Amino acid sequence: MNIENIEAFVYVNHYGSFNKAAEVLFLSQPSVTARIQTLERELDCRLFDRLGKQIMLTEKGKQFLPYAQQILQTIQKGRLHLQEKGARPQELRIGSTVSVSNYLIPDLLPRLTRLFPRLTFKLTTAPSDDLVKKLLDKEIDIAFVRKLVHPSLQSFPYYEDPIRLYVYEGHPFAEEGRVSIDEIRDQPLVFFECGSLDWLRLHRVFEHLEQPPRIVFHADNSETAKKLVLQKAGICFLPGLCAREEVSKGRLIPIEIEETKGISLQTNLIALTGENEEYIQALLPKDNLSFYSI
Repeated sequence: MNIENIEAFVYVNHYGSFNKAAEVLFLSQPSVTARIQTLERELDCRLFDRLGKQIMLTEKGKQFLPYAQQILQTIQKGRLHLQEKGARPQELRIGSTVSVSNYLIPDLLPRLTRLFPRLTFKLTTAPSDDLVKKLLDKEIDIAFVRKLVHPSLQSFPYYEDPIRLYVYEGHPFAEEGRVSIDEIRDQPLVFFECGSLDWLRLHRVFEHLEQPPRIVFHADNSETAKKLVLQKAGICFLPGLCAREEVSKGRLIPIEIEETKGISLQTNLIALTGENEEYIQALLPKDNLSFYSI
């Protein structure tokens, strides 16, 4: 009995769809159908009934399901056991967005080196959607991306980075520490955004103003936006990690705005389901809090 046929049976039942199972297994829908038909011939019974577009297990299918699941679980445990006992891979391929590459990876890699001293690391920087494709194509092993959900990937919240208004040293807002959204409308604004849903929330806050903010610079790079603020060209909403070093030196000052409170960028750690568990567990914070703090 072919293990791949059993796997197709379990996945079709789990997703309730031949098409969805084919997508997750990286197969065509006819290939999945053929595997189910082969399994049915081997078992000499029908496993699924079709009710319109709905797929239901037959009584025989329900009886066989726990055995099929146990077979796959046993194989997976065996693979993990061999991975644990065998030689570890020599290289861990890590993908990340630009912001993670700039501000998290330099702190993260020394920690990984201490935990896995014989491992080397290959870094890839790309947008979240590109990193997901690279993971699915097995070009990288793990990735740090914006918050997302994908049926073939396991995803863990890793870091939540608050977006705040930052001003330069000596700016009138610096001594106040807190202003209203209306007070910034006449200020020259450097506008940086990375295209995530969190930045859309910031746009909605501005929509409530009687007049739009005075945006003098649009930037698609946080470092460029930050340096414009440091040059006193304007003030800017930035993720906290981007400004961490400058805040510690007093060169940038975070300003609280009630209307933008709670807006943040969430970074998730993702990998193919069931793979690279050892590295994921090593990277995830043990207390459900981020390893990093602003």
